[in-house]
Amino acid sequence: MTTFFWLLALFMLLLTLSVRPMGAWLAPLASGTLPGRWRAFDAALLRRLGLNDAGMGWRDYTLALLAFNVLGAVLLYALQRLQGDLPLNPAALGAVEAGSAFNTAVSFVANTNWQGYAGETTMSYLTQMVGLAVQNFLSAATGIAVAFALMRGFARRESGDIGNFWADVLRIALYLLLPLSVVLALLLVSQGVLQNLSGYLGFDVLAGHGQTLAMGPVASQEAIKLLGTNGGGFFNANSAHPFENPTELSNLLQMLAIFLIPAGLCHAFGRVVGDRRQGWAIYIAMSVLFVVAASAIAWFEAQGNPLLSVLGVDGSSGNLEGKDMRFGIAGSSLFAAVTTAASCGAVNAMHDSFTALGGMVPMLLMQLGEVVFGGVGSGLYGMLVFAVLAVFVAGLMVGRTPEYLGKKIEPFDMKMVALTILVTPLLVLAGTAVAVVVAPGLAGMANPGAHGFSEVLYAFSSAANNNGSAFAGLSANTPFYNAMLGIAMWLGRFAVIVPVLALAGSLAAKKRLAPTLGSMPTHDGLFIGLLIGSVLLVGALTYLPALALGPVVEHLAIWATH
Repeated sequence: MTTFFWLLALFMLLLTLSVRPMGAWLAPLASGTLPGRWRAFDAALLRRLGLNDAGMGWRDYTLALLAFNVLGAVLLYALQRLQGDLPLNPAALGAVEAGSAFNTAVSFVANTNWQGYAGETTMSYLTQMVGLAVQNFLSAATGIAVAFALMRGFARRESGDIGNFWADVLRIALYLLLPLSVVLALLLVSQGVLQNLSGYLGFDVLAGHGQTLAMGPVASQEAIKLLGTNGGGFFNANSAHPFENPTELSNLLQMLAIFLIPAGLCHAFGRVVGDRRQGWAIYIAMSVLFVVAASAIAWFEAQGNPLLSVLGVDGSSGNLEGKDMRFGIAGSSLFAAVTTAASCGAVNAMHDSFTALGGMVPMLLMQLGEVVFGGVGSGLYGMLVFAVLAVFVAGLMVGRTPEYLGKKIEPFDMKMVALTILVTPLLVLAGTAVAVVVAPGLAGMANPGAHGFSEVLYAFSSAANNNGSAFAGLSANTPFYNAMLGIAMWLGRFAVIVPVLALAGSLAAKKRLAPTLGSMPTHDGLFIGLLIGSVLLVGALTYLPALALGPVVEHLAIWATH
């Protein structure tokens, strides 16, 4: 545990040091006030592409976003189905099966990157680069654009304008994601991550039989996979594969890359609304939740499995099953917390092999709505929705009309907040309930009892919250799960985005009231505590019964035997 706490302290120190510079980079993109040296280039680029920066109402912004993502899903599906006849396919991989192609197209467009396939034996280089990597950029840019729109909703007064979707996506991809990805890819290459277009290598092993070593443009895919909180690995083993994550330094860089933009967006929010304390309050709330969750995972994993002592096996080193010894319990536990707190889903250990409660915490981080830093954009707009809920609850307790950052919170706003918060629990719980009672759902469960239930619950929690990690004991590449999880991923993304944009439009149209003696401060410790309490209370009330049927029962059964 000592190693873990030193690693956690180093991680949080480096992350906190990155918040201010990242916020300073993001704020001009969010507010539309690019530095002078960029304005002429930006205007010329927009003209060249036939675009303009004219403001959109929330309905037009939503329609543009949905049309863009539907088209992206169609094109990615077609690319997978045709890849056998296309170039850059040195392994001569054939067309992806229709159900898997549908699931993957939805997954990458929705920023989920759930993978029911092994990348190195399924996807050609062309599909990986032109299909999956492009959507990693575009889905990340979409999430950040929605966060920008909500920031403008709080910052603007009596306006129907929340920005221009096309200009937002272009600027985010070109001025933010691309340069960061180039730098990170070069850092990863320096650590030994592959980057080539070579054919797969065949060689003979000592046992006397042949083996194939997959090659490919890994570092370039890995960089945006992490920075965009996408998570889809080039290899089936994801960040546990030595070609994706070779060293302890690359492991630390990957974790920092996942949180880099979500943390910076907190500071950008404070800059855009004109009060940086607001951004720091959001960041502190996220950090408290994250540190507690990461510490809990490490502690549960350090306890190990008591059944080993019954078998006469020394379990004093903790639960090492499914973990790479390069990273151990410390590096694996922190990575698991980072990837499920953010909607990334990259993994460097097998979550299915964690202890019952050690696996429950990553599941709960997703079920909270992935607002503990969360995905790029989605984490901030999710936490801001909870902030609106927190001031509404506080207003009810003192009998005052709730307001947040000078904007009155009215019935329409609370309806959008309720829709945003309730969509994913409905998808998770309903999907799990169906899967555990119908034959196709039960057929995919490799483990009986409580752990099998946990695998299904984890899958729908991951899909509906656009995470993408898995308790991989579940056989999910079947027609049933490809369809069910595909629906959960699509609705979990866009049925949340639509009410968030409606909320942004409503807030932008309001007057901004001056603070009075009766206004509730939303930057102090009391508000931070109220915000954390709102997140935990909603999560506990929603998911505790389902968690009791899975990881809690499994934990009690194991320790009762001990």
